[in-house]
Amino acid sequence: MTGNHDLFPLFLGPLGENSELFEKLLVEFLRDHVYWRRNFHPEDPPVIPVLAATTPHYRETAAKMAAELHQLSAALKRSVPFSSPRYMGHMTSDLLMPALLAQIMTLPYNPNNVVDEAAPVTLDMEISVGLQLARMIGFNTDESAQDCAFGHITSGGTVANYEALNVQRALRHYPLAVAAALRECRSIELETSQGENLADCDDWRLANFSNREVMELQHSLLTAAVTLPEARGRDLLARVNAERLETLGWAAFARRHPGWREPVVLVPVTAHYSWQKGVKLIGLGSAQLREIPETGMRMNTTALANTLADLHASRTPVLAIVGVLGTTEFGTLDPVHDILAVRDRWQQKGLYAPVHVDAAWGGYLATLFRDEDGAFTAHETVQQEFKYFPSTPVHETFRALARVDSVTIDPHKLGFVPFGAGAIVFRDQRMLDMVSLRADYVFDPAHDASSYRDKFRQLGRYILEGSKSGAAAAAVHVSQRVLPLHRDGLGRLIRETIRATEYFYDRVSVLAATLAPDATLIVPFEPDSNLICLAINPADNSRLDAANEFTRAVFDVMKVDATLPVQTREFFGSYTNLSRKVLGDDVFRRILEELGLADDPGQDELFILRHTLMNPWLADSVNGINYVDRYGDFLIRTVRAVAKRFRRHAGYA
Repeated sequence: MTGNHDLFPLFLGPLGENSELFEKLLVEFLRDHVYWRRNFHPEDPPVIPVLAATTPHYRETAAKMAAELHQLSAALKRSVPFSSPRYMGHMTSDLLMPALLAQIMTLPYNPNNVVDEAAPVTLDMEISVGLQLARMIGFNTDESAQDCAFGHITSGGTVANYEALNVQRALRHYPLAVAAALRECRSIELETSQGENLADCDDWRLANFSNREVMELQHSLLTAAVTLPEARGRDLLARVNAERLETLGWAAFARRHPGWREPVVLVPVTAHYSWQKGVKLIGLGSAQLREIPETGMRMNTTALANTLADLHASRTPVLAIVGVLGTTEFGTLDPVHDILAVRDRWQQKGLYAPVHVDAAWGGYLATLFRDEDGAFTAHETVQQEFKYFPSTPVHETFRALARVDSVTIDPHKLGFVPFGAGAIVFRDQRMLDMVSLRADYVFDPAHDASSYRDKFRQLGRYILEGSKSGAAAAAVHVSQRVLPLHRDGLGRLIRETIRATEYFYDRVSVLAATLAPDATLIVPFEPDSNLICLAINPADNSRLDAANEFTRAVFDVMKVDATLPVQTREFFGSYTNLSRKVLGDDVFRRILEELGLADDPGQDELFILRHTLMNPWLADSVNGINYVDRYGDFLIRTVRAVAKRFRRHAGYA
C-alpha cells in the first residue's frame, strides 16, 4: 500500500486532525458572508437594534436557542461515526472538506436552483457539475453542439432513476402522438429517417423509434410548424400535445392506439428497489418491471437477449433496459458493453430499447479510466496501479458508458460530498425537451434560449423536482474543482479504496485458515469495486438456519445500536442476504457447498456480512496502522467467541 500524503488536506479527519484549517476557513467565510450582508445597501438602518441584546426577551430566546442546540449536539454524539476507518458498513464515509465547507458557506445565501432568478450563481455551478460528470462518462460536452450532454443534481439516486423513466416515457410515446395528430390534421406530411410517411406507420414501428429519431422528429415538427401560418402552426402543435400520453393518461392513450401495448422496463434482479417504486410512479405498475437473471451477481446478457426475443414476438415495446454499475449489496458491475451489443442486435430487427445505467454507487469509478485530457485510459495502464482491478469486462464496461442514453451517479456516495446530492446525466440535452413545460417556445422569441446555459437556467421546466438546494450544487462543484474527475484528481482518492479492497480480499484467505477450526469463511463473489462480502458457517454445521443465526450473532457485535454508546463498538459493519430467487438454484447451491451447508429447499436466503471500503485511511502505510488487519483480528476474536457460545449451547449440529 502506497502512502496517501496528498489526501491529508482534503478531510477534516477521523480525529479532527484538520480542525484548525476547517475552523479558519469556516470563520473566514462566515465573516465574509456577514460583510456581504452589511455592504448590500449600507445606507439601510439596522433592523435589529444594538440594544436588543439587553432586553429580557432577547436573553431568554438566546438562552433557549443555546439550550436546544446543546441538546442537539449531545444527541448527535450517538450518531454513527462514518468518518472513522472503523466504519465499514453502508455507502458513506468521511466527507471531502472542500465539499463540506462549500455547502456550509452557501447555506446562509439559501439559493434555490429551480431558476436563475433565485440562484444566479449556484445554478450555473449545477450546469457545470453536469458537464463535468458527462465528460467523466465520455459524453459530448461541447455546449455549442445540439447533442451536447446535460446533467443536474437531484436529491439522490432514487429521484435520478425516476427522472430517467419519466424522460424515456415521453420519448417512447411521442412519435405515436405526432402520427395521430397528423392523421387528423393534414396540414403537413413528415417522413421517418427511412423515408416512410409518419402518418402511415403502425403503432409498433412508432413505438420503436430510437431516441435520436424521436429528437429529430420533434425538430422536424417544429420546423414544419413555423412554415405554416402562425394560427395553423399553433393548432398543429396543440393537436400533438392533445395526443400525448402526458395529456391523455395511460387508459385514454391505449384506446387511441389499439395496436399498442404498455411498455416494459428491464432490470437485473440485483436492481435497487427504487425501480419498483419508479414504474409505479409513472403509472405502469410493477407487472411491467421485468427482472433479468444474473450470473455472478451481474446481468446475464443471454437471458436479456432471450427476453428481448419474447418481447419482439409479442410486439411489446421496451421503455428502458437498466444496467447497474455497482449493486447496492455487492458492488458488482453489469457488463454494459454486452448489454449494448444485445440491444443493438435487436434494434436492427425493429425492437429499440434505450439503455440507462444506474451508477449511483460505481459512477465515480470512471475517474480511474479517464485521463486529464479526457482520453479513455488503456487497460494495461490502469492495471499497473492495482493487483486485480480492473478485469477486462470491467474496463470494457466503463468504455461503453459513452454510448448509453443516461446515467445515474451519486456524488454523496463515491463523490464524498454531503447528503443529498445525487445526479443524472443525459447523453443528449434534447432528451429534456420532451418533458419541457413550454412546448410552444418556437413562436415566442422571448423564451427562446440563445445558448445552452440560458436554456437550462430555467431548470425547473425540465426536471421532476421544484425547489432545490443550491448549496448541494456548490458542494459538488467546489469538490470537483479541487479534485477534478480524472485519474490524477478524484481518481487518487478512489484508487486508495480499491487497493484497500484488494488487500482485504487477499487477507480473507489468511482469516479463513486461522478460523478453520471454528468456522468456514468465504467470499461468495469476487468484488468488482470497493464492496466485499463474507459468508460464514460455524464448524461442523450443515444447517442453513444455524449458519444464519451464527452470522447474525457475529453481526450483532458490529451493528448500530441506538441504546448503546457508539464507543462500545470496535468496528461497524453491515449485512445483506443472498437469495435463491436472485442467484438461481445452481449458484445458491454452489455457495452452500463451499460453506459445507446442506441444501434445504425450505431455506432460501443466506445472511452474510457486507463491507463498504470507502475510507481512504483503511490500509494507510503513513502512520503504520492498518485497519483492515485490525478488523481481521477483531473478526477472528468475534467468530471464536460466538463459536464458543454456540458450542456451549449446542446451537448447531
